[in-house]
Amino acid sequence: MILLLCGLSGSGKTTLAQSVKMRLSDTDIPVEIIDADVYRQKLFPNLGYTKEDRFENIRRLGFIANKLSGHGVVTIISAINPYDVIRRELIATYPNVKLVHVDCPVKTLMQRDTKGLYRRAFLPENHPDKVTNLSGVNDPFQIPSSPDVYINTQITPLAKGTETLAAFILDQYQQEQNQYVYQHKAS
Repeated sequence: MILLLCGLSGSGKTTLAQSVKMRLSDTDIPVEIIDADVYRQKLFPNLGYTKEDRFENIRRLGFIANKLSGHGVVTIISAINPYDVIRRELIATYPNVKLVHVDCPVKTLMQRDTKGLYRRAFLPENHPDKVTNLSGVNDPFQIPSSPDVYINTQITPLAKGTETLAAFILDQYQQEQNQYVYQHKAS
């Protein structure tokens, strides 16, 4: 299974992914996190933040996630992933991809501003430190219309969000196991 965690910068995607991985560590379900920020920095430093580069980044992350998933690893991609078309492309390209919208209002994210991006996005137009492509502020973020899981981190504590996503993974995993057993009994 591949889980696409999408949401604005600072919404809690990576924190949630890490918490879910820890929560599932006592099960027989292997979990790996693909953090878009880390992969972009370490493997894809040539990619910027244009729409085309964002698409290419997600395609590359999806490819890696599919390889891991093919070996039975539940793979969580933590990425802003602002465009619906590329999310749908991954869902159509790879088996068992689930979309998780990690939501939080921009006003709350501006208060959190864990990376200082929101402050920089609101700098004057000619300021050398201005961020001009922050999703949800001065660059688009298309809200998923029908995610498989929706978690609003402004109102949902981390423990509850973790349980919600972990329960979803466990349920999906059990369904897959049952289907596998049924198919092998039939043959």
